[in-house]
Amino acid sequence: MKLGCFTDSCSEREKRANIPWSDIEAMLLHHGAEISEGGGSRVRIALNGVRAVFHRPHPRNETNPGAVASMQRFLTEAGIGVEKKS
Repeated sequence: MKLGCFTDSCSEREKRANIPWSDIEAMLLHHGAEISEGGGSRVRIALNGVRAVFHRPHPRNETNPGAVASMQRFLTEAGIGVEKKS
């Protein structure tokens, strides 16, 4: 999975809105996130001391542009990103 769409290296134009939620969860688990179920479609995520609640997309399993932007902010706050090229 390409992480660029979740990190600062991704421009607004490049952000995708069709990322399967299962890919997002796999990426979060890879980075050591704790994921637990909330009520309804809510998913609680804790990563590097940062906590957030996201809504699992439904009825489709793909994220929308707002969810991608929210996940990008969450990852930035949690210290997950790419190194800047010099």
